Amino acid sequence: MKLAEALLKRAEYQKKIDNLRYRIRTNIKTQENELPYEDPNQLLEELTQVNEALCEIVKKINYINGTTVLSNQMSISDALAEREKLSKQISALQMVIQTANERDYRLTHSELKMTITVDIAKIQKQIDLLSKQHRELDTNIQSVNWTTEI
Repeated sequence: MKLAEALLKRAEYQKKIDNLRYRIRTNIKTQENELPYEDPNQLLEELTQVNEALCEIVKKINYINGTTVLSNQMSISDALAEREKLSKQISALQMVIQTANERDYRLTHSELKMTITVDIAKIQKQIDLLSKQHRELDTNIQSVNWTTEI
């Protein structure tokens, strides 16, 4: 199995667990003299099995992520952390630009006029550079995900 397939399987297990939790919750209580649509005890057993499978696949993914090195000599784990850092920085800068671009509606001429205290063009260039770095790093990660055996 390739790492990318394991990641898809992990996501599938996580969705299955969420679904089972919902189904358990909706079948725990019934009106008096009525049966639940599904046996919550069986659902709990299935939840335990899926949770065990999820744990095993996560352990394998974590091991591979820590030991597999990308073309830039960074482990997948380090690359994932770097990608997350870039995402958060991009998001913060986008928030700055969005806030700066909000219209200042004054009702009267006597109200104070707001001024922008940041260089929007400079911040946009930072976003563009960070986005390129994020895209290249993500491409590198995805490439390794589809070629690495787990």
